[in-house]
Amino acid sequence: MTVNETILRVTIAFLVLFLLARLMGRKEIGQMTFFNWTTAIGIGSIAGNLAVNESTLIKDGVIALIIWTLFTIMLDMIDLKSKQGRRVTTGDPLIVIKAGRIMEGALKESRVDLDELQALLRQKDIFSLKNVDYAILETNGELSILKKESEQPVTKRDLNISRPKKVLFPLPTEVISDGKVNTENLSKLKIDRNWLDRELQKENIQSIEDVFFAQVQQDGTLYIDTKNK
Repeated sequence: MTVNETILRVTIAFLVLFLLARLMGRKEIGQMTFFNWTTAIGIGSIAGNLAVNESTLIKDGVIALIIWTLFTIMLDMIDLKSKQGRRVTTGDPLIVIKAGRIMEGALKESRVDLDELQALLRQKDIFSLKNVDYAILETNGELSILKKESEQPVTKRDLNISRPKKVLFPLPTEVISDGKVNTENLSKLKIDRNWLDRELQKENIQSIEDVFFAQVQQDGTLYIDTKNK
């Protein structure tokens, strides 16, 4: 295989894989279930063969990637529309701790031993099983925890603390990043550049380029982090 052919194959494999990954959506990355894992392995293997295996025709490799992707999308549609189909493709969450007691049958079914369970709990900052009321092993391998009521954090409602009334924006929003103004976010917030300049001048900042990061808070104030601190 010549260098030019290798470059061509790798370029085609990369572009096709990138486009098909975009087509399949973020679920393949964000929620790695058994089905997603199988899909990722298959597509990666096909793309690898297309890139470096000269016995694989470029046309055949591209067709194989497209067909695999179509199968993935079809099963995703079944997954979205049918609960029974979802059980086949992704399985069901398993309750591994119920009312503070370890469910040995669920651990065996999921092939998770006690050491692995404790490791998953520690990743959630739980070091004692007695603090757990319920624990559910999700289909993507994550462990969802419901602590016992006595271990749950106190909320503002518990303390009868009302939310501050002055909330001008739903979320903190970035307006400067690495010395550059995010004009799109300013427009969304309906804030002009003059307001931003005035806020910077209040902090004795004369140039946008001196700002590493700035974020408009929910109450309308500006958080500023300068360069060369």
